[in-house]
Amino acid sequence: MNAKPATVVIENVTPLIDGGRHPVKRIAGEDMVVEADVFKDGHDVVHAVLKWREAGGKRWNETPLNPIPNGNDRWRATCSFFENTTYEYTIEAWGEQFLTWQHEFRKKFQAGITELSSEMLEGAQLIADAAARAKGSRDATRLTEIAAKVKAGSPEQVDEIAHWSELEALMAHWPDRAETTEFTLDVTGRGACEHVYPRVTVDRERAAFAAWYEFFPRSAEGRAEKGSTFRDCLPRLDDAKAMGFDVIYFPPIHPVGLTKRKGRNNATTCEPGEPGVPYAIGNRHQKCPNGGGHKDVAPELGTLEDFRWLVGEITKRGMELALDFAINCSPDHPYVHDHPEWFFHRPDGTIKYAENPPKKYEDVYPLNYWNENWQSLWDEMTSIILFWAENGVRTFRVDNPHTKPVAFWEYLIGKVRAKFPDVIFLSEAFTRLKMMKALAKIGYQQSYTYFTWRNSKQELTEYFTELMHPETAEYFRGNLFTNTPDILPVFLQQGGRAAFMIRAVLAATLSSVYGIYSGFELCENAALPGKEEYLDSEKYQWKERDWNAPGNIKDCLTRLNRIRLENRALHEYANLRFFKAENANVLFYGKMTESRDNIVLVIVNLDPWQAHDSFIEVPVETFGWLDGDTYQVHDLLTDERYLWRGARNFVKLDPHTKPAHIFRIRRWLSREQDFDYFL
Repeated sequence: MNAKPATVVIENVTPLIDGGRHPVKRIAGEDMVVEADVFKDGHDVVHAVLKWREAGGKRWNETPLNPIPNGNDRWRATCSFFENTTYEYTIEAWGEQFLTWQHEFRKKFQAGITELSSEMLEGAQLIADAAARAKGSRDATRLTEIAAKVKAGSPEQVDEIAHWSELEALMAHWPDRAETTEFTLDVTGRGACEHVYPRVTVDRERAAFAAWYEFFPRSAEGRAEKGSTFRDCLPRLDDAKAMGFDVIYFPPIHPVGLTKRKGRNNATTCEPGEPGVPYAIGNRHQKCPNGGGHKDVAPELGTLEDFRWLVGEITKRGMELALDFAINCSPDHPYVHDHPEWFFHRPDGTIKYAENPPKKYEDVYPLNYWNENWQSLWDEMTSIILFWAENGVRTFRVDNPHTKPVAFWEYLIGKVRAKFPDVIFLSEAFTRLKMMKALAKIGYQQSYTYFTWRNSKQELTEYFTELMHPETAEYFRGNLFTNTPDILPVFLQQGGRAAFMIRAVLAATLSSVYGIYSGFELCENAALPGKEEYLDSEKYQWKERDWNAPGNIKDCLTRLNRIRLENRALHEYANLRFFKAENANVLFYGKMTESRDNIVLVIVNLDPWQAHDSFIEVPVETFGWLDGDTYQVHDLLTDERYLWRGARNFVKLDPHTKPAHIFRIRRWLSREQDFDYFL
């Protein structure tokens, strides 16, 4: 039997990613505003509700949708999500017969029409029907009484009864949804399908607000002649904790292959004792209980027990560990022997190593995700993540995910989140924007961005305006890394200590999620000539460091992370707005909470060599203030305070002493009342 056609039109629902193919993203405790065009033929009053529940659940939560004033049939409602799980949501709407009758009865009565007996019978029947729906409750008795009054009353009495607040509340509580319309997704291409709803992935807070600190555990002690172990990492943890970082990120910790092992500065010949590249994973070492692949730790770092101990120490400090998931296999990986069909083969039958012409990676074999035995490969890769999740890891940075099938990642992430919904995935996809977005849509909670190479005012403004586009921000969160073991930007190579402070301020305030690779706090900027790569990179060797070397910016990073923690506006991702600064070298932007009780303005000198001044336009009207209002700007970096008035104000920034202002602003009320602190 064919389903009854829809009685109400529901269209242009937002947020909706690719027609509902992919879920919207939210953080536990966050709201979601849903809008839609809702209308019906004729003059019936329409009622609509927003409904949401855990995916596959039986019971809906719901709240009324309300028409937006002058919105041309645009309706809006807000819901909140509190559990780290997947939700589904929809809109249900129907013609509200009682309200339509109530409205039409009054119009006729006020027009002087006296013969309304048929209309009174109609109203009485509507109320009696509601009593039937309320059968067995006190409401049923009261509705029956009111129906009798309407049936027997005069037009004047009925017009009054029809607008009793008690009756309106009862009728709203027992609505007639017999001809309701529910918004569902078109997954067949033939119109809406029953019971297929848009989804929301609700993550825990660190998916949207976190400060990452990356270091190689084998270089934790900063010794050039010998590697460190997991048990040697506590001073690094304490230092990162003191600076305010809350995610510790390790590059691969697995056994490193011996065949074609790379030496210092990527030399093709490895000297005896050199540690090799940790991204060349796999070594059938006798001390590896799981075969020497991705489910083992490098013996020189310790044991799996030592690893679990370290995870516990990180947790005790209020931080968590992010582990690199690099799907690279050395020629010595057990997969090469046990599953040669998982790899690419040359015509002569040998396995192909990885290449990015003209670069060659003879120490790494890439996997073939569409081999004849692809299902077993996909399941094995999924089992790696599940293995480390069972050993206490809940965050994974994924190496080069754009070189693997999107369908594979959708499969893996879906399987992992079904068992561990609190797992967070960071995509290291330095690739085309559409691929970056596709990976975010299918499950990655965070993504690397091209922030690393955006330096000018125009570049930063245009790029972040694109990233913060309302639709993109519904599913894409950019994690701003200032540097990585692979990337030492020219700006940092040439700009000195000031450049490091400038990029730290930008990364920490443009996004709610950012990270640094160790050595950044020491302003390390020695590069291979003509390349954006570190000289003497610790990818190929143990790195010697003095973790408290003169000229470090650890105090700056500590202050930045404290500012982030203490200002809720900086916890949010998509509330970034750019404002006018007249100097092309001065970038002016801000973030504020929806209630405007926390307003942060950031002004940065983008030139690491010279001081610059500028007039800026503070958007006082956005804060709900008058142009002539006086307000205090409190520089959270220096603890200086100034009184400003109106929109147009002046700043001067010296990159060597004061490269930026981070202002928390508060409106001046009066001398008697002091400042409105909005606390």
